[in-house]
Amino acid sequence: MVFMLKITNLHANVEDTPILKGINLEINPGEVHAIMGPNGSGKSTLSNVLMGNPVYEVTEGTILFNGKDITEEPVDNRAKEGMFLAFQYPESIPGVTIVNMLKTALTNIENTDYSTLELRLKVADAMKDLGLSPDFVDRYLNEGFSGGERKRNEILQLAVLNPKLAILDETDSGLDVDGLRIVGEGISKLRTPERGYLVVTHYQRLLEYITPDFVHVFVDGKIVETGGKELSDKLEKEGYESYQ
Repeated sequence: MVFMLKITNLHANVEDTPILKGINLEINPGEVHAIMGPNGSGKSTLSNVLMGNPVYEVTEGTILFNGKDITEEPVDNRAKEGMFLAFQYPESIPGVTIVNMLKTALTNIENTDYSTLELRLKVADAMKDLGLSPDFVDRYLNEGFSGGERKRNEILQLAVLNPKLAILDETDSGLDVDGLRIVGEGISKLRTPERGYLVVTHYQRLLEYITPDFVHVFVDGKIVETGGKELSDKLEKEGYESYQ
């Protein structure tokens, strides 16, 4: 059987320090997998390694995406294959507007040269769903944005780029109740039978909006338990002490 994403015995280091210590995980289209664990357990490292961040060194194991070995592929190739990462702390890029960034990214992924007007029409519905004003896409990428605007911008990119696999790295962090609702509902609307999700989070609150099929407890660079939505409820009540 060919899984959308198949991770086998994945080990990774940062500056010679082992962070991931043998990850095995399989994700199919339409499935939502939640990774939950304490600070410093390696959850964000997993997100970055999957997306090909060169800061992280894979020392053992493989990453297959739609049957293709992408373990050594650069970031841009993974994006073209249909992978997307929503960052925990999105960077600001002065001088680059959101509409131009999306236009460039979509052109590279689809090999279609969209006009700025076509791109604006393409993002209109997603912006409305996310509570963003029409002139939002004319702003420089994340410059002067609030935490909530940064996270909504990440979900806007997800809606426009339409990836096969969406990796959400603590998208709920730094959001107030209203921001969490808007982002959570936005993600939920983008759930399709064709797209897989890997949702990295400390808390259960985002999972009220995008209900996971599988919850994986992540401690010290390893998955130590897997269950359903009920496992996230247990973690919310009891924490991670029993795993450490």
